[in-house]
Amino acid sequence: MQASSKRQSVDLSNYPDLVMIMLGLRLKSWRGFSALRQIGPGLNAVMRSYPEGLLLHEGLRFSLTHIGFRQYWRDLEALERFTRSEPHAEWWRKMRELSAHAGFWHETYHARGGVEAVYVGMPEPVGLLRFAPERPPVGSLMSARSRIQGGASAAAV
Repeated sequence: MQASSKRQSVDLSNYPDLVMIMLGLRLKSWRGFSALRQIGPGLNAVMRSYPEGLLLHEGLRFSLTHIGFRQYWRDLEALERFTRSEPHAEWWRKMRELSAHAGFWHETYHARGGVEAVYVGMPEPVGLLRFAPERPPVGSLMSARSRIQGGASAAAV
């Protein structure tokens, strides 16, 4: 007997400002595990506590040396509040030190339109950077909000 496929969809009408963010960490060397050890406890805390506005946090594995996460946030404001709080703010303060042995990236997709991305110390292009031209995140493109509001022209940075 053949099992039938159940097709499903979702009603997102209660989430007009939904934001989905994909994040990744790619080890460049065995020393990259130290970066993962510094970030890991904070990530585990996020997964346990769900900051206000975080709807879902899922772990992903792209390869043995490339892990990632997908998060759904109620709105951009909730995501921004989280990124300015600990442990996230500490991670960004340490980014230069950590990126010597591990690359970091995120891509953010907003339900109302707009996509933005940042790649730090990645050994090779991933995601949007594999097909869209690079655009340095300087000036008005330093913040995710500015990149999202910039639309398609600011999508790949």
